[in-house]
Amino acid sequence: MQKYILTTGPALAHEVPLAQIHSDKNIYRINGAHGTIADIEAGIKNIRSQIPGAAILMDLPGNKVRTANIEVGIQLEKGRTFALRTNQFNYPDFYRHLKPGMTAWANDSVFEFEVVSADSEQIVFLSKSDGVLISGKGVHVRGIHKDIPFLFEKDRQLIELANQYRLDFVGLSFVRSPENVTEAKSLIGEGTQVISKIETIDAVERINEILPLVKYILVDRGDLSTDIGIEKIPRFQKYIIDKALYFDVKVFLATQVLKNMETKPIPTIGEIEALYEIMKSGVYGVQMSEETAVGRYVPECVRLLEQMDAEIMAEKIEL
Repeated sequence: MQKYILTTGPALAHEVPLAQIHSDKNIYRINGAHGTIADIEAGIKNIRSQIPGAAILMDLPGNKVRTANIEVGIQLEKGRTFALRTNQFNYPDFYRHLKPGMTAWANDSVFEFEVVSADSEQIVFLSKSDGVLISGKGVHVRGIHKDIPFLFEKDRQLIELANQYRLDFVGLSFVRSPENVTEAKSLIGEGTQVISKIETIDAVERINEILPLVKYILVDRGDLSTDIGIEKIPRFQKYIIDKALYFDVKVFLATQVLKNMETKPIPTIGEIEALYEIMKSGVYGVQMSEETAVGRYVPECVRLLEQMDAEIMAEKIEL
């Protein structure tokens, strides 16, 4: 692989200095979904202060509906209802798109809810899962996004920030059409590369129109799974990669690549096997998300990527 996208956060760039893991392969990702504009600007400055020439990716949150203003986590219990006020979403008009009986998936499909009612004051859900719902978690309902703006106000502010600091990459979240890419590119400064994320069924269906517009795509398997069903991810992943390679577009792959290393010093054998197949598939790079943003074993995680790269190279030489 050519590049590693490493998500910064409380772990990487704070607890773990960038100098400890830095190489020219690294692209440091700032997740625009978390923090205020001021927080994110401080993150850019922090990266630049540690590695002045570091490549930085500003990953826009996009029009993903997320929970907000939840001061204390909501305890979810299967078979019980709970309510969220309309101002507890980053998109207060979310309720307008909902009808009783609709299914919502939250937190990368970890939670499943059924819409009981929705009005201008609150949305009532029936939980089909146990757990705790906190702020900043995506809430996805299939088939409603054609009526939701592609760029929210925060996306536009983050694009301005990326232009101000002349960042290397901007990631476009929840692209559904070539028009979405064109709209964003009209706002992004010259010299900044666009990474179109493929994480919706609409983007997959129109991939032949999207690929000619960009040099890079990123397959976000977590969000894509909420749109197509997790059992379809392997088939869709191969299809997207094959299409991108045909169009000579570089592919990044994201979501739970080394999930076990968020809390443990080694990956599972299943993760190693999957990473081996990913590297052999022709992808340009992989993205580490929670593994480096909040993980306990950031240096070990990055070192493993390097070791696997070396293993693939050694295999090619032997052949």
